[in-house]
Amino acid sequence: MYCIRGQLERTESEELLRNMRSKQVTNYNLRLLGMEGDSDLQFLLSGADLLKVRSGSWKKTRFYKLQEDCKTMWHESKKALRPRQTFSVEDIECVRSGRQTEGLRKYTEEALETRAFSILFKGRRKNLDLVAASEEEAKHWVSGLQKIISNLNSLSQQQKTEHWIFNCLRKADINGDNKMSQEELKNFLKNINIEVDDDYVKLIFEVCDKSHCGFLELEEIKHFYEILTQREEIDVIYEEYAKTNGLMSAFNLLEFLSKEQKEEVDLAHAVQLIEKYELDEAAREKQLMTKDGFLMYLHQPEGLIMKPSHKGVYQDMTQPLNHYFISSSHNTYLLEDQIKGPSSTEAYIRALMKSCRCLELDVWDGSDGEPVIYHGYTLTSKILFKDVIKAIKEYAFKTSNYPVILSLETHCSVDQQKLMAQHMTTILEDALITKPLGDHMPMELPSPEELKGRFLVKGKRLNRLEALFLDEDTEEEEVVTEEEDSRDDDDEEDAQRNSSKKSKTLNLAKELSDIVIYCKSVKFHGFEHARNNQSFYEISSFKEGDAMKLAEKSGKMETLVRCLDNGHQHMNKTRIKQKENERTRLIVYTTYRDTASLSMIVLFCTANEYILHNEGKLSRIYPSGFRTDSSNYNPVPLWNAGCQIVALNFQTPCTEMDLNQGLFSQNGMCGYVLKPFFLRHRDSEFDPITLNRGPWLKHTEFRVMVISAQQLPKVNPKISSIVDPLVRVQIHGVPADMAEKETDYIVNNGFNPMWNSYFQFDLSVPKLALVRFVVEDYDAVSSNDFIGQCTIPFTSVQNGYRHVPLFNKNGDLLSSAGLFVHTMAVDAE
Repeated sequence: MYCIRGQLERTESEELLRNMRSKQVTNYNLRLLGMEGDSDLQFLLSGADLLKVRSGSWKKTRFYKLQEDCKTMWHESKKALRPRQTFSVEDIECVRSGRQTEGLRKYTEEALETRAFSILFKGRRKNLDLVAASEEEAKHWVSGLQKIISNLNSLSQQQKTEHWIFNCLRKADINGDNKMSQEELKNFLKNINIEVDDDYVKLIFEVCDKSHCGFLELEEIKHFYEILTQREEIDVIYEEYAKTNGLMSAFNLLEFLSKEQKEEVDLAHAVQLIEKYELDEAAREKQLMTKDGFLMYLHQPEGLIMKPSHKGVYQDMTQPLNHYFISSSHNTYLLEDQIKGPSSTEAYIRALMKSCRCLELDVWDGSDGEPVIYHGYTLTSKILFKDVIKAIKEYAFKTSNYPVILSLETHCSVDQQKLMAQHMTTILEDALITKPLGDHMPMELPSPEELKGRFLVKGKRLNRLEALFLDEDTEEEEVVTEEEDSRDDDDEEDAQRNSSKKSKTLNLAKELSDIVIYCKSVKFHGFEHARNNQSFYEISSFKEGDAMKLAEKSGKMETLVRCLDNGHQHMNKTRIKQKENERTRLIVYTTYRDTASLSMIVLFCTANEYILHNEGKLSRIYPSGFRTDSSNYNPVPLWNAGCQIVALNFQTPCTEMDLNQGLFSQNGMCGYVLKPFFLRHRDSEFDPITLNRGPWLKHTEFRVMVISAQQLPKVNPKISSIVDPLVRVQIHGVPADMAEKETDYIVNNGFNPMWNSYFQFDLSVPKLALVRFVVEDYDAVSSNDFIGQCTIPFTSVQNGYRHVPLFNKNGDLLSSAGLFVHTMAVDAE
């Protein structure tokens, strides 16, 4: 039994009036979404019973209904403390019709296929598996929710702001009389993340209350909205260039684009922007831009911080695979930690929908003869290998057409390995690469373009690829798994595992071996051995610690100085000899003024072998086994060393995943990013640690002014909890470029805080730099709370006044929140 908070009883006329106003609010929101008269939406607004499925024994009927704001779903609950529950449509990742989730396939009958559907949420929230009363009702739910999601995403920033504020005003109108008292106004401001004192509330109330009746209504509320959403920083910029009767002409806009935005465009482009974004029809016909149109432009792709051209595939995709950074996942099957977390096909789907292009499959013998995937020797749950392959096939190319690498960690018996090969060949069919492209032995890896829509298997192979063209027979032989191959003997954890797996050396089935074509896993025995023995299609895996050591070793230097100086204060330097071999470079300098004075400096510098190794071969990096909580390591030093497959735990929100998302946010988010030229050249002398001179050095001043933020979300949902935001600007790249600067915090204002804080960063290798904006809620007692962030490659940053979208900790876009900044990159040489 549970208690429902008592409500004031209403008379019949009051109830009718309330219902009429609720209908008006609903109609307003339907108009805003462009969904007036939509039968699916009308059904959702009326609501219906749905069978909620959690397990074979937990199936409960619950009433679900779309609220009047057209983006909040309400459903009843039998929980004592939560008799009513809601969730936002904006939190939905997707809606799937049919029995497509593991839960529905496992706990419902096939006969319910047409009545079943699932709501999948962003982040770690569990799926909602539901069964409608009929096939028709299921279609209403699926179609209606999909339309709302699509239309909400299509709203302009101004429309999103208007929709949000309107519905916050509606909630603040406690008695539903369409009027706003001074107290309701104060509560509304708290709801939208602003804490103000009573004097300010009184002042703004008196300005808007032109009828002097003690409350705001209709036009007065509209006036309050205009005051609230006024952007002073935009007004200043606009007024400087609005030189045509107080408006911006196409010539004025072109001047702004050239002078402030540093864009090389012509008048036709300015006219096009006016025609595209000006809201006032009369102004648009005269090729004029109003302030509202200017603000609209600044919220569009042309006005955002990332170059619009970089949002699509803009890089050369015809180079060998080893010339690209590849978005990669570790233990992809896990939704949580590495010890007892659940394994799920959903984890693969989520990774693929984020354009991950390299998935890990940790495969073991299943008890019923079918191979399973889970984290061996742990309590993580198990899923069928064939179900994973089916899910991968369905979702692999929904967000990117470029190839998917299936990284196999095989612990199975020969019989179940044969089943693995059978499942992959029958389910993936012609999309699976089972032989080299072309009729002759290739000399390098194929390109992403050549492999569009294809799957590559990475794993052990019994013989060399050349054998395919020599008709050599192969037999099963003993191998160990890839990660066992790459372990260090002195690693305590690995030694412990190895001791418990002495009997786990197993045979490799020819059928499984034969579908490993371009990604044959081999043990790394050192750079010299790799140079002499490793083929282009062979890939080594490195544990994070080993890879970090190799990346750092590239820059270590030892200097020996022998100086015989007779007191001369000024000496010239002349290089007299340079000797180089495969392992080291020996550079000898002599300094002299006369024959009696001699100073010699001998510099031993370890060659940048890891970069040169990664120029011609693929490398995969994976997290240490000590990361049982599924935490991540910093991928940046490995990217600096040219490592392509830097595998991270996608299930864990963290700074490292923000950086990964930032790097791969460019190039159409296709999961492949072309490495800079100095990481692709076989004679490259680039060193990210010492930064020896070369074409990679491009000294750049990066100037950033953090101006303001808009509609930051609350960290704590309590109405009294208001954020005190500050902004950190970070540079991630080569060690010399790493930097962080932060603004002061603004007290009690998450709606429209303003900083006008100026920072300058000095960059040496801008092609490897990532820029990260982080917004936090300041806390004087404990660590600051995360609000949102945005990370983008420095080479994708636009100059000028730009809006910066913000993403939550799960990497999902915060629909209304953002920063407003001014950036400028200046050549410092």
